[in-house]
Amino acid sequence: MIIDDPIYGWWRVEEVLSDLIRSRPVQRLKKIHQGGAAHLVHPAWNVTRFEHSVGVMLLIRRLGGSLEEQIAGLLHDVSHTAFSHVVDIVVACPEENFHDRFLETVVRQSEIPAILRKHSFHLNPILDLSRWPLLEQPAPDLCADRIDYTLRDRFHYEGMDRQTLSWFLDQLTVCGEKVCLSSVEAGEWFTELYDREVIGFFRDPLNVFAYEQLASALKKALAEGSLDMADLFTDDEAVLQKLRSRGSKEVQVMLNRIHPGVAVAKDNPCNHPSKLRWIDPLIRWEGRPVRGSVLSERIRGMNEAVLKKTGEKGPASRPG
Repeated sequence: MIIDDPIYGWWRVEEVLSDLIRSRPVQRLKKIHQGGAAHLVHPAWNVTRFEHSVGVMLLIRRLGGSLEEQIAGLLHDVSHTAFSHVVDIVVACPEENFHDRFLETVVRQSEIPAILRKHSFHLNPILDLSRWPLLEQPAPDLCADRIDYTLRDRFHYEGMDRQTLSWFLDQLTVCGEKVCLSSVEAGEWFTELYDREVIGFFRDPLNVFAYEQLASALKKALAEGSLDMADLFTDDEAVLQKLRSRGSKEVQVMLNRIHPGVAVAKDNPCNHPSKLRWIDPLIRWEGRPVRGSVLSERIRGMNEAVLKKTGEKGPASRPG
């Protein structure tokens, strides 16, 4: 299989990856929007979990990750519920990892184990995402997951030019097992980009409104029995159709508030708790990884500003 990705370009991938990409759990992600309810109020916010999952796989590949880690990257979101992190609000999961609890179940009940056996790969280590340092890291570190969704959203929603994108990708390197950058300039650039992702997208008042309204509709539908938890593991459109056909009048009122023409006050508050989203990238400096905030007053200032806006407190900056 040859993949043409708008972020990482053309790649020919192994048969095991081709087979996994064609599998039902991965294909389902084409119907799961990365931005949760955002596309219902802003149709251009339409990146899917499928695009992101393939992108994470390719970025791990570009960084020199093993084929096993590329598989883990491709599969890391297959258990995502419809409307992505909206369901974390429904089930009161501020860590936004509700879907992770079902990864093993979703994978084992699918054709994925047979595909891996066919190509002589073992399932258990692949499902242990803590084994794969390029794929996932806690904030404020860089990782393939965090980098891909930021680049992908900003590319699609801001029209980032390919020359700048190519420059940044060339700045990525690996220090030990951590993703690092080769220059302070790249660290400052990506920190600013990520801040725009957090403030301009995750916490955009329109996005927040859509999340909270849809979460309320889902909660109500689950409580009244017009929806059950199994429905949440279908896809966005299937859940919407069931809400519209079976939901109560109260559910319909909530759904009718979510549409592209809705106007929301710019100071609309974010009332639901969410996990800490900030970065302090490691930068290769004199042969070792050092926190960007140690090397750059600008990075330090940007982090302080975004943490203040989000009401969060990050750990003190320190050498990596």
